[in-house]
Amino acid sequence: MYSKKKPLILIVDDVEMNRFLLGNIIEDMGYDYMMAENGVEALKAFAEKPPQLVLLDISMPEMDGYDFCKVVKSAPTLRDVPIIFISAHDSTESIVKGFELGCEDYITKPFIPEVVKARVGMHLHFYESNCELREQNRKLTASLSKQLTQIESEKKRVLYGLANVVRKNSGYAEKHMERLAYNCRMLAQAMQLSNEYGKEISDSYIDTIELAAPLCDVGNVVVPMEILQKEGALSPREWEIMHTHTTFGAQLLQDIANSGDYNEYMKMSVEIAQNHHENWNGSGYPAGKEGDQIPLAAQIVSLVSAYCALTEARIYREAYTGEEALAILQGDVGIKFNEKLFGICRKIARQLH
Repeated sequence: MYSKKKPLILIVDDVEMNRFLLGNIIEDMGYDYMMAENGVEALKAFAEKPPQLVLLDISMPEMDGYDFCKVVKSAPTLRDVPIIFISAHDSTESIVKGFELGCEDYITKPFIPEVVKARVGMHLHFYESNCELREQNRKLTASLSKQLTQIESEKKRVLYGLANVVRKNSGYAEKHMERLAYNCRMLAQAMQLSNEYGKEISDSYIDTIELAAPLCDVGNVVVPMEILQKEGALSPREWEIMHTHTTFGAQLLQDIANSGDYNEYMKMSVEIAQNHHENWNGSGYPAGKEGDQIPLAAQIVSLVSAYCALTEARIYREAYTGEEALAILQGDVGIKFNEKLFGICRKIARQLH
């Protein structure tokens, strides 16, 4: 963070007289200064107390001005400090080389105090202005980042609120969304440890699917409650309406994603909403995808949501036990569900809620 303070000038010259003459000029300007005899000493001084400007000789032992300039201008934390070469070398080649290395100015010896003061004052002003501008940009970026975070948080709250309305309209248990999120996380963690899916499941993926899974049926907001809560078999027309919730939910989430950052959370939410009713053998909807054409996150949610639905009480039946639910789901392995995924799910059944 930049804070305005009394400038410190680093004077680098192997000639003692030059150092003191420059020091007197800097002191006369009301600034502080420190001295170094060569580039090696100057780098040590830089590390201990970074200056706001460097007056740099070229011809010095151990490390000359050019090499020192290369080091400073290649370091992200140092490169913005202005460097003014002060040298007896006044050839066009020497001056051009200095500018190519990134120096801000060039003063030839013997130097005129008024010229040194003018150049130092000008480049200090530029440096301080740039620092203030970077600090303003940092604050603005931090403010925007905070606002964007708040906006994304609000989006999530709205989406979860909408998903909760859908849950109630569908007659799902009060803890349905929490169970779905938790169980998807448990299954994803187990998959991460498996040979089949270890390379596909990262820690970030696990965190993301826990957040995205509860939004799978958000599209049910367009389905009439009498269809969602119907106890008997749905008519062909009712099934047609029911099937629209996948595409509508995915489009709703996509529209929200398009209004802000399209992060992994929103990307996975769209994939799940669109594909969680696709079946392993291609008999599902809306696109009839099969096998690994179905995104893995949607496969996970499809299996877990079916487990959660079976182990929750409905108006027309009692809840099945975990073992009973797995036995029912076993009958759909290879039809609705991926056999490998179901095998992992069965192994961790005791960890599921």
